[in-house]
Amino acid sequence: MHPTLLQSIRTQIVSFLPRLISLRHYLHAHPELSGSEYQTAACVATILTELGLEVQTGVGGTGVVGLLKGTGTDGRTIGIRTDMDALPIVEQTGLPYQSTVRGVMHACGHDLHTTLGLGTAMVLTQLREHIQGQVKFLFQPAEETAEGAQWLVDEGALEDPAVDALFSVHCFPSLPMGIIGVRPGVFTAAADSLEIEIIGRSGHGARPHEAIDAIWIAANVMTSLQQGISRMHNPLRPVVLTIGQIQGGRAPNIICDHVSLWGTVRSLDPQTRAALPGWIKQIVAQTCGAFGAEFRVHYTNGTPSVVNDSQLTTMVANLARQGLGKDQVRSLNEPSMGAEDFAVLCQKIPGTMFRLGVGHPDVQTLHHPGFDSGDEGILPGIFTLSSAALGFWSLIKD
Repeated sequence: MHPTLLQSIRTQIVSFLPRLISLRHYLHAHPELSGSEYQTAACVATILTELGLEVQTGVGGTGVVGLLKGTGTDGRTIGIRTDMDALPIVEQTGLPYQSTVRGVMHACGHDLHTTLGLGTAMVLTQLREHIQGQVKFLFQPAEETAEGAQWLVDEGALEDPAVDALFSVHCFPSLPMGIIGVRPGVFTAAADSLEIEIIGRSGHGARPHEAIDAIWIAANVMTSLQQGISRMHNPLRPVVLTIGQIQGGRAPNIICDHVSLWGTVRSLDPQTRAALPGWIKQIVAQTCGAFGAEFRVHYTNGTPSVVNDSQLTTMVANLARQGLGKDQVRSLNEPSMGAEDFAVLCQKIPGTMFRLGVGHPDVQTLHHPGFDSGDEGILPGIFTLSSAALGFWSLIKD
């Protein structure tokens, strides 16, 4: 891309930066849970309308789609997807713009993501003469519950006009502030959900031998699963199984007869993922059978892995190096065991997601009550998305 155009992108971002910082602070202070992003969606739709885009609201519930038409003759359309929802966490940052909604906060940086999407729309509107086709902005609800991407697909958000390539971003505290992290191929893990029920027999707490203790058996099931992963699965094909919720028992002196376990299962290799339901059921069956308990296992396939398109990823990396500096771009050696329902969109259309570093000495991890992305990532994030959009038509050929 010509250096003059790269400088124009940066100049536009700088001109919008004060408004964008205020916007992120507003979004951070007014978080909304997955599927309930009504106020956020209204804010997004208002700004996109002011910019002159064709705007659709209520897409997949609370999603917003904005279409920016360029001045060229290329018939292709690219999509820029950002998410909007927050998490059910009590914020403990103490910031002046801390969440005003008790028990809800932007602990995953989606306030920043929404700001980046809107900032990119502002920049590209000013540089419309360089857009050879069309840009579709997808502001997605319910990423945290891994539902929103499918909602967009079901509502036809990738059609009319059909999207030919997708770009997205996620902030990342493990990278220093402003660093762009790229990785072609497998980028995130697949995430499935697991429910296990252990059915025992109740009895007096003083005479456990006369009962079948579902709590004790559940503990053995959890231990067996974790030990089995370390000893029975290829360590080069990682699996993470986390039981995050357990429920059972009625009183301290009554042997529990029913325990429910809920968890998440993460994996990178498709063959390993396909084998996990049967393996888990086998472990549960063997453990429960040894102690006389019954069981039920409910395994639900969830979000697949994000697989970044190699050509799009290379383009993003090259443009970011050209405009931000070669030291500002890093190749990520390992995929993340976290999940992203951007993967659902990438199953339909070639796409790539990059990491935006928001790390500094005081930053907390994602999903922590003390997390805040900060504002320093706004410029490099918007620059990378904007340059990818403008570079697509000249670097990616039919």
